[in-house]
Amino acid sequence: MQDNRIIFKGNKDGLNVVIDVNRFKNTEEIINELIKKLSVTKRFYRGATISITMDIKQIDEHDQARIKEILFDEFRIRDCIYQDSGERTSKFFNGVSEGRTKFVRKTIRSGQRFEYSGNLVLIGDINPGAEVYAAGNIIVLGSIRGAVHAGSNGNEKAFVAAFSLQPQILQIANIITRSPEDNLRPQYPELAKVKNGSIIVEPYLVNKYI
Repeated sequence: MQDNRIIFKGNKDGLNVVIDVNRFKNTEEIINELIKKLSVTKRFYRGATISITMDIKQIDEHDQARIKEILFDEFRIRDCIYQDSGERTSKFFNGVSEGRTKFVRKTIRSGQRFEYSGNLVLIGDINPGAEVYAAGNIIVLGSIRGAVHAGSNGNEKAFVAAFSLQPQILQIANIITRSPEDNLRPQYPELAKVKNGSIIVEPYLVNKYI
């Protein structure tokens, strides 16, 4: 008899996994069955985005986080998005919170190199001569004066934001730019993103990005 408690559906964004939570005894059984099914073609999911459609209210936030960690660690996926089976168009994670995010409280100094496979939130500075790479977004609660590369896996939707954006080199996906030579520095946070094939920098306006 075919086990259709977990169904895989391909779409333009990656893979949609539909889980019938009511047909499992507990979360452990869901996790074990999901790993079993994904392991058959494990290499296929590396760098992919997986959407999980299920009755979210039946799985607490702790177990949702566990499932995401397993997918990131065991299958090296790029992103995981939860969708409520009762509200198929809604996402459990939105905006900057999508995917794995790491918070780091330190200053990256000259000669140091820091890399992360998801979004990076740095509470500190990136000094001249330092290099920071992230597959997702880079947000710095301080100054960027070194080299930063967001979307290092080729994601042009990634962005870089900082209280003070003065990079020696700024790269998003495969697009590179440098900081202007003038000494005029705005007294407000800025955000860099890709638009029409080029990197643009604009003031960070809270209401615009919520």
